[in-house]
Amino acid sequence: MRPLLPGPGLRRRAHRAAPPARGRARHIAPLDGLRGCAVLAVLLFHAGHLGGGFLGVDLFFVLSGFLITGLLLGETARRGRVDLAAFWGRRARRLLPALTVMGTTTLLLTWTLGTPALLGFALDDAPWVAAQAVNWHFVTEQIGYWNASGTRVFAHLWSIAVEWQFYAAWPLVVALAGRGRGGERRVAVLASAGALVSLLLMLRLGDAVDTTRAYEGTDTRAFALLLGALAATSPVRGLIARVPGRLAGAASAVLVCGLAAAWALTEGQHAPGLFQGGLFAHSLACALLIALLATAPDRRAGRILGSTLPRRLGELSYSLYLWHWPVYLLLPAEVLGVGGWGRTALAIAVSLGAAVLSKILVEDPVRFRAPWAAGRQGLVALTAAVAVAVGAWALVPQPDPGAGTVDVERLKTS
Repeated sequence: MRPLLPGPGLRRRAHRAAPPARGRARHIAPLDGLRGCAVLAVLLFHAGHLGGGFLGVDLFFVLSGFLITGLLLGETARRGRVDLAAFWGRRARRLLPALTVMGTTTLLLTWTLGTPALLGFALDDAPWVAAQAVNWHFVTEQIGYWNASGTRVFAHLWSIAVEWQFYAAWPLVVALAGRGRGGERRVAVLASAGALVSLLLMLRLGDAVDTTRAYEGTDTRAFALLLGALAATSPVRGLIARVPGRLAGAASAVLVCGLAAAWALTEGQHAPGLFQGGLFAHSLACALLIALLATAPDRRAGRILGSTLPRRLGELSYSLYLWHWPVYLLLPAEVLGVGGWGRTALAIAVSLGAAVLSKILVEDPVRFRAPWAAGRQGLVALTAAVAVAVGAWALVPQPDPGAGTVDVERLKTS
């Protein structure tokens, strides 16, 4: 078939359909708002108020895949290659300091406030947290996410481990496949193929009695990250750019309402079809929404999501996610003296306070190279932080498994 000659009308349509040119990453406020909504959903789910709030983690995965792939492809377009060492260094500065501080503080607080069982599990899990492999530790030890997370102060860090494992592998793929002419198309093909393989693994493993393997496995959850990565490539961006503005705005609004309905109506792991394509469909909807918002952030849905409250919550989302679960376990209703929504409000307030302190005192100084966090002083601070973390883990005594129990034999003789 002969190609169409580009007449004036066709040239205008082709110009409108062209995806935005690659350049330096721009800040997209609605995506911060999406992060804020996701972390709020998780907080409410863990407090027992939102049955499908765990799907917020899925949205985090898709956002991570989209943003990281966009950064990697943007660097490839500017420089012709990806500086992998610099990329991993930026990820480490962004994520590890807050995680180290939270982990060390949580160990000490669990020693002081927690039960012997809670402390014992925390000491067992901490090395796996440090190795960014705690999800596989839970899977291999058959520690069910849905029925045993209430005994583990680090249970929520399985998702951080999945993201780190993605950060270790996917940049290598983009660095190799994304170079040269047609690089973004190759990355799109690989992301699509990887997402489909991941879906097949979820379908195969998701019908088990205990779904922890399907829920926490890096391979079975990779489709969320890879669908986000796919949405960041030029073929998808080009398709999204062709959507008329009003239709894009209406589609964004429908997707936001659909995700909110899914979070409100889904009832945990027993939701019909969750592990038989439901999670994949949710991730696909998230990826489409993110792509639409990134292309046209000034539509109504984008303006609402990019407004002050959800955006500020999104800026705190990482630290808030890190801190909320230890706070929930170490400050139960018996300690707070109030249950229900009152206890939830107090626990979220404490988590917010810890997140703000973490951001101001740890995350931002390291991320933006404060004098004490850069150069030789930064190396000294890093060494000291690692020494404190390892020392806390080594010096906190293993709890007596019999502490707090009653010796039945002594009762018989008394």
